[in-house]
Amino acid sequence: MRAALSLSLCALILALTACGDASGDELSRPDERAGTSDVLARGEATAAEQTAAARAAVEAHPVATVVVLGDSISAGLHLDEDEAFPALVAARLAADGLPVRMINAGVSGDTSAGGLRRVDWLLKQRPHVLVVELGGNDGLRGQPVTEISANLSGIVERARAAGATPLLLGMALPASMGPDYVAEFRDAYASLAERFELAFVPGFMDDVGGRPALNLADGLHPNAAGHALLADKLYPELRRVVAEVSGLD
Repeated sequence: MRAALSLSLCALILALTACGDASGDELSRPDERAGTSDVLARGEATAAEQTAAARAAVEAHPVATVVVLGDSISAGLHLDEDEAFPALVAARLAADGLPVRMINAGVSGDTSAGGLRRVDWLLKQRPHVLVVELGGNDGLRGQPVTEISANLSGIVERARAAGATPLLLGMALPASMGPDYVAEFRDAYASLAERFELAFVPGFMDDVGGRPALNLADGLHPNAAGHALLADKLYPELRRVVAEVSGLD
């Protein structure tokens, strides 16, 4: 499969290179009736068309489908969809030769129980990877950690039963929730990852949470710069999992 993808990409690159060469020849011998500005504009348009064609060709052949099951963090509250971390990490994967069909199933206010209720419908999309970003709202409401763990366990089990690979994002809470509860909540994610041998990104929000410059005015939701850091945090593990499930590792 790796060879087939490599050959397809090589063919695309060669085709685009050939187009570029032809444009170069045309620019070196412009029609005398065309002004310099016309020639340059045509060259810029050709380059843009080539870039768009390359992007479309890659997006038409995703190597995997990824669903992000999350809350307002995944949804990118108050941001454009392409500024939220799922879109950012999908663009980075495509640039790295691993284009994916990314389904952002982030719902503002969702909880681990809500995720468990809707995961079966999402699994009908037949994702190869299910990224789980849930539990933060439960924690802010002081829900028992045992209940949160049970809900997340149910999501993981259903994902695996449907043939999807779960990737768990470790959540954390502000210190105002109390040191014991904060520690128990954080440790629950590491325990789940160990028990189920999950792909896992610990401390997913650690580089963003509590930093005013990376959050909206509410202090809870990342701004565009914060989402860029979240994409950086997720990318290595998601790339590894996507390469593995697509047979390209």
